[in-house]
Order: sequence, then structure tokens, then C-alpha cells
Amino acid sequence: MAAQSSQLSRRKHPGNAQPPRIVLPERLVLGVIGFVAVLIVWELVVDLKLEKASLLSSPTRIVTAAIQDFGSGAIWPHIGTSFLEWGIGFALAIAVGIPFGLAVGMFRRLEYLVDPFLAALYATPTVAIAPLVILVLGIELPAKAFLVFLFGVLPMTIATINGVHSAERRYLDIARSFRAPAMLRFRSVILPSSVPYIIAGLRIAGGHALVGVIVAEFLAANAGLGFYISFNGTTLNSARVFLGILIIGAFGVFYGEVIRRIEAKFEVWRPALR
Repeated sequence: MAAQSSQLSRRKHPGNAQPPRIVLPERLVLGVIGFVAVLIVWELVVDLKLEKASLLSSPTRIVTAAIQDFGSGAIWPHIGTSFLEWGIGFALAIAVGIPFGLAVGMFRRLEYLVDPFLAALYATPTVAIAPLVILVLGIELPAKAFLVFLFGVLPMTIATINGVHSAERRYLDIARSFRAPAMLRFRSVILPSSVPYIIAGLRIAGGHALVGVIVAEFLAANAGLGFYISFNGTTLNSARVFLGILIIGAFGVFYGEVIRRIEAKFEVWRPALR
């Protein structure tokens, strides 16, 4: 009775109820604290002249450069160029890497056929191939998109192959014992097992593709964030060099957060650890 009367009293007098507390995620709080601490130490190192500002720059100088370049619009074409190259190349890497990885993982003879080539490509630094791609395709958008594709397609393919191999053998045997068609086995067993690995491959391949953009623009370009960083590096404008790096890093953080949220939706499909 006392509990019921207390509940009725709260309903009649909602002002007595305590407002809900806002709890910030620990990962976000610690990340912000660490980031701010680094900025403070960085600024102090430059202000106390422990390191030359022309080499290390400082957060205040980078903010000043950002205000100037974003305000004048000088940096927007570089950002647009880089992300266009990344988007085209990475989309191609996904479109090729996932179906090819599924096919290689499902068909043993195909895996035997292409495995030496995958191993050789994985051991070969893609940066070493970049000058040849530039020589053959030139310095326009197709060459850079193809380089981004090369950087992203291999991690995407290997992650997908590992996902197919992770399918529980007992579930496949059960499906075969009931004479399930191959497409049904793929939809009900292989694909659910592969999805967590494919999402992990998206995370890795996206970062590799971003590296591919910068490498391509370092080698031959007249626009893009890689060119922006390289050009300002040759003129010892370290504030703008760091600005370009921070833009790339910020996009990497944003992309990683998007993939993390997608990954959380498929967490139930992740195989249990033994």
C-alpha cells in the first residue's frame, strides 16, 4: 500500500521526480581528454621554443591556416578531388572484392588457382606498383581511382574469403543432409558467417584506400589533399601540412565510427569465441 501511494504521489506531483541523468560514453570522454591533452602539450612545446614552429607548427597556427583556407575556399577543391578518387576506387574495390572473395572461399579449385597470386600481391607493396600505374594510365582521375582500387581490393577480398571459411562445418553438413540447394546454404549459413568479416574488411580496406589516394597524389597530381600536403611541405608551410593530415585523420575517424555502428547491428551474426 505504501509503495502504491508513493507512486500515486509521484504521478500527482511530477516536479518531485528527479530528472534523468545524462551519462556520457566513457570512450568519448577519454578520447576527448586525451586529444585535448595532446593539443595543450603540443602548444606548450612550440610556445616554449622547445621545437621550431616552422617544423612542428602548433594548434593555434593550424586553426589560423584552416580559417584562411576554408574561408577563402582554397582547400575545398583539394578535398573534393581526394574524396571523389576515394569514393570511386573504394566502390570498385567493394564491388569486386566481396563477390570475388565469396567465390574463392566457396569453390576450392578456384582458391587453389588464385591463392598464389593473392599471396604474391599481398607481399608486394602497392606503393611499388604506383609508378607503373601512373606511367600507363597517366595522372588523371582513372589512374588515381585505379590505385585506390588496388589498395582496397586485396584486404576486402581476403577478409571475405576468411568469412566464408568461418562458416560452421556442422551447419553446412546439416543443410546438406536435408538436401538444401546451394543457394539456400549460401543464404542461411555462409553469408551470415561472412558478414562480420566483410564489415571488418570494409574497415581495413577503407583505410588502405585512403592511403592509396595520398600516395597517388604524392606521385603525380595538381589537386587533392596529397598534393596540398606535398606542396606546402616543399615550402615549409607546416601549419597547412598538418591541416591536410588532420582532415584525412578526421575523415578516417568518421568512417571508422560509421563502420562501427554498422558492425553493431550485425553483432549477433558474429561467431562465438571458444
